[in-house]
Amino acid sequence: MKTPLAWLQLTHEKTRLLVALAGITFADVLMFMQLGFRDGLFDSAVGLHRSLDGDIFVINSKTDTLIEIRSFSQRRLYQILGVDQVESVTPIYIGVSTWKNPIEKKTHNILNVGFNPDKNVIILPDVQENISVTKQQDVVLLDRLSRKEFGPISQLFEPGQIITTEVGNRQIKVKGLFSLGTSFGIDGTIITSDVNFFRLFPDRKEGLIDIGVIKLKSGANLEKNLDFLRKTFDYEDISFYSKENLIKHEKNFWQNRTAIGFIFTLGTIMGFIVGTVIVYQILYTDVADHLPEYATLKAMGYTDFYLLTVVFQEAIILGCIGFIPGFSFSILLYYNAAKATGLPIMMVTSRAISVLILTILMCCISGVIAVGKLRAADPADIF
Repeated sequence: MKTPLAWLQLTHEKTRLLVALAGITFADVLMFMQLGFRDGLFDSAVGLHRSLDGDIFVINSKTDTLIEIRSFSQRRLYQILGVDQVESVTPIYIGVSTWKNPIEKKTHNILNVGFNPDKNVIILPDVQENISVTKQQDVVLLDRLSRKEFGPISQLFEPGQIITTEVGNRQIKVKGLFSLGTSFGIDGTIITSDVNFFRLFPDRKEGLIDIGVIKLKSGANLEKNLDFLRKTFDYEDISFYSKENLIKHEKNFWQNRTAIGFIFTLGTIMGFIVGTVIVYQILYTDVADHLPEYATLKAMGYTDFYLLTVVFQEAIILGCIGFIPGFSFSILLYYNAAKATGLPIMMVTSRAISVLILTILMCCISGVIAVGKLRAADPADIF
């Protein structure tokens, strides 16, 4: 027990050790990137949901995702206003139009969000400070984290300066910026008043809304009122959600109803398999090259369990050491990927722990397969 046999075995062939660590590092980076992009996708998809200021939210029952939202009659929302525990209701209007880059004059699709500026329902700091300017005709706030294709608005914009461009076929002015972020389905976002929204979408019927925001009175029980609204207003065209459930509803669409979530999960599995194969090759070769030595230890009285423990120790050492450069490279890649895509890709403790566990598990599985050769080591056959 005093002899670090597993460590000595690994460090005896330094080139083989470096190859094994490089393979584990590659597998870890692959898993980190796949999980990072997947979680970044989910987090970016619910950025607007998280920023909404309300207790209960009403959407069309056929709506699966924000980027394909369906409208419903605002009459439903004002019926809900008659409930005793409801303090206020606010309609939100959502649509997609074209934004003209004021520098390159090229157009790109942009998400439009409109609501009554006297009832601000978005709790982003810059929106709360500047929402009143959208009361002016054809004035909008722009997400400074929108993709570069929309133009260098955040660099051009200064307090008091007005940037003019076109949204749809209408000239608008940017008089404020906020920070929300992009997603796989949304490249940029503007926020304006409900009145300006209908100027941008003249064909839109004013009686149709996309999200209903309900604020309950102070002290009202969220779950009880949510159940009450679902039972009382049991209409086929609307569904009620708490903020947490609304976020889960959006994430569920991206994870289970699109190929994107499956692809990133498959990429993680492939990284796990690649790492398992690489570590197995290293451990198997190590056992095969030292089979006479293992047989000698058997002849000296060492049990199969002890020798198997040595192989598992090698696997765990490889996993722990190989995880360190994989973790470090992934942080650097996360930074560059977030900067290039605008997605919220960052290292979090839970993901790091998950990949570490997967790495050790990967190496242990490789060890289980590799010890088959060791069990066959018979001193009588070798000598």
